[in-house]
Amino acid sequence: MFTSIQQFKKEFTHEKETTLSVFKAITNDKLTLKANDDIRSLQRLVWHVLITHGEMLGKSGLVINCPHEDALPSNDINEICNLYEISANSVIEQVEKQWKDSDLTTEVNMYGENWSKGTILNVLIKHEVHHRGQLSVVMRLNNIKVPSIYGPSKEDWATFNMPTAE
Repeated sequence: MFTSIQQFKKEFTHEKETTLSVFKAITNDKLTLKANDDIRSLQRLVWHVLITHGEMLGKSGLVINCPHEDALPSNDINEICNLYEISANSVIEQVEKQWKDSDLTTEVNMYGENWSKGTILNVLIKHEVHHRGQLSVVMRLNNIKVPSIYGPSKEDWATFNMPTAE
């Protein structure tokens, strides 16, 4: 759980940049790809990450500038990236504007449970990281280069003149 708005801002800003790098590795012609019929397409995954900003934080009382959770996903990855960046910046702006550090212990009903606002911010980031992991797997299974996330990707090992991990 976060205990200060600045802690959240620092962490979320880093994760936002990482998420954008993953989104930008996807091209429009690859958006509808899936690994199999039982999982979401890349398009649905990136859209879900985007709309969760407004959906989750909306339940906590914040109004985030992003598409409504019922909006149909865009077919243009550049538009999705732009909307994501606007939304992520709105998350930071609204948290800084509407909440104080002392508010982070205030509990809000979230999905039938009581979560502190600090927990909500933590879950928002973990949710994004979780789906970014799914994206990277679907990308890899569809022969799309996965950018470095928390360390070098397979293709990036060559940059360091190191053998590819098996």
